[in-house]
Amino acid sequence: MSFASLGLNAAILKAVEKQGYDTPSPIQAQAIPAVLAGQDVMAAAQTGTGKTAGFTLPILELLSKGSRAQRGQVRALVLTPTRELAAQVQESVATYGVNLPLKSAVVFGGVSIIPQLAALRNGVDILVATPGRLLDLCQQKAISFSKLEILVLDEADRMLDMGFIRDIKKVLALLPPKRQNLMFSATFSDEIRELAKGLVNNPVEISVTPRNATANTVTQCVYPLDKTRKSMALIELIKTNDWKQVLVFSRTKHGANRLAKSLEAANIKAAAIHGNKSQTARTKALADFKAGTVQVMVATDIAARGIDIDQLPFVVNFDLPNVPEDYVHRIGRTGRAGSTGQAVSLVGIEEVKLLHDIERLIKRTIERKQLAGFEAPFTIPEAGSRSGGHKANSVKKPNPNRSKHAQQHANDGAQSDKPARKYDSRQQARSNDGQSQGASKPKAPGNRAEAIANGNKPPQRNRPPRRSGTGGAATSNNTGNAPTSKGSVNPYANAKVKS
Repeated sequence: MSFASLGLNAAILKAVEKQGYDTPSPIQAQAIPAVLAGQDVMAAAQTGTGKTAGFTLPILELLSKGSRAQRGQVRALVLTPTRELAAQVQESVATYGVNLPLKSAVVFGGVSIIPQLAALRNGVDILVATPGRLLDLCQQKAISFSKLEILVLDEADRMLDMGFIRDIKKVLALLPPKRQNLMFSATFSDEIRELAKGLVNNPVEISVTPRNATANTVTQCVYPLDKTRKSMALIELIKTNDWKQVLVFSRTKHGANRLAKSLEAANIKAAAIHGNKSQTARTKALADFKAGTVQVMVATDIAARGIDIDQLPFVVNFDLPNVPEDYVHRIGRTGRAGSTGQAVSLVGIEEVKLLHDIERLIKRTIERKQLAGFEAPFTIPEAGSRSGGHKANSVKKPNPNRSKHAQQHANDGAQSDKPARKYDSRQQARSNDGQSQGASKPKAPGNRAEAIANGNKPPQRNRPPRRSGTGGAATSNNTGNAPTSKGSVNPYANAKVKS
């Protein structure tokens, strides 16, 4: 099958050929005819399968046959979850529509809204946007959707994960009911199908990859590591294997910054990309990485959604993702378009459960490897094992109380036939404490009944010492000793013996 057999015009085919493509990918072969037929489409496809061209090519074909966009109008709207992905889609539209008289624009937050207002003033045929900035422009009456023909929700699953559902519904309320709807997602989850109920009408469902499957062209492996040695281990892997272009995933923004600084200190050109970076800085870092002037790109999951690089050879999970599906998205950045790639995960003992969740999701055990000089003090069992990471050569520490009790039992057994009394360390502590207190404080001789039987007055209750009428100090005896405290008053001081 060729692109020419899909019904695309000569201007689009020329642009596709210029990019070096002659055979459509499976998602393109199924999606393009359905879109050209005017049908609504629900497509499940992993990153790197060519899904962007799967909807940009037929949209360009359909719009090229109609009248141009009027002032303030938009004919096709593509919603994406991140700025990077929006820029990527816009680049695809510009690349394949270079020979067509169609206008396109991209709008997203983090940059000035003024140039975006100017670009929309005269109308655009294709608008690529993130939900937040699009709603800002709608509030300023900069866009009209009265002539909208096509709506695309790209990476719908990620938009739901990022909490854009309310913004999406607000946008949908602004659109005309009669339109063609295209929804692309990594999976057909229950949440996606619920969203689709109010979006697509009798859609053509396309699924070209098994749910949550990883590409066979990607080699995966795991290095068990102490978390404090991950940075040095990554530096060792990059230098020893001479990796030239590496995408590294960090769980947090601060972690990405720290790792990028560590790599720079080791003379490895690196840059961090995450939500706290300005759009200008993110765009420059991505451009430098694609050009090869930056050797390592350290990114968070959200920021990496728009990173689309042909033949990216290496992806490293410096931190495993909390959501197993994100692992599939991450390693899908390599091994694209039939090329091979390598996905490496650095796993600490506290991440073993996350690794097991990933292995259960992709239904395979990832190969474990050891990095010379960085051997971990634990091993990672397979996902079917109930236990987590096992510490190597671990010896169970003896319970000091248990050995003490055993010794006591042995001593008691030697002296008596009776079994030793069972007690715990707290009882023993109280017993020892009571003995030490008894040694320093004499026991009171007898009780109340004993005193009466001997003809003495019963013991008086401890009372605080009397105070003198003038000084208010405690009274003292005539021996010149210091005043007695409450704790040292003799309870038998007033007792008399009958003659």
